[in-house]
Amino acid sequence: MTAAARLAALDSLPADELCQMAEIALAALVNVMNQETTLLRAGHMRQASVLTPEKARLAQDYVGFARSVQRQGTRLASQAPEAIARLRQGHERLATQMAENLRVLATARMVTEDLLTDVAKVVGQQSRAKAYGRAGTIAVDPSSSARGIAVNRAL
Repeated sequence: MTAAARLAALDSLPADELCQMAEIALAALVNVMNQETTLLRAGHMRQASVLTPEKARLAQDYVGFARSVQRQGTRLASQAPEAIARLRQGHERLATQMAENLRVLATARMVTEDLLTDVAKVVGQQSRAKAYGRAGTIAVDPSSSARGIAVNRAL
């Protein structure tokens, strides 16, 4: 089935059915984001990362339904006003959950960067030569600092 055919099929669904499908996708996305946020808060980064493919799939599904709802907005508003109101409320919950999720992700990233920076500093200090320079102070050789520790900023 082509993309145009899928869009046409979605757009031709009865109003209540289209809204219900969008609500189901929205609820599933909010649920998986809540799970991810909870795991990240608890420090379970690996378990949270397992949810990423499902979250991406659910987000893609929801965006497809949301675009169809937008395209069919006038028809849906007249045929299923209650369902549209529920979708708006659900979308507000999604926005709240996304903001919280992003805040927790940023915190986890900052903590990880701080830990790696601290480890790099300690490793760098341990690998310095303990020799005195001409001025009677311990000479610092910048090339002897920790090598091989990097911070991935792609998170």
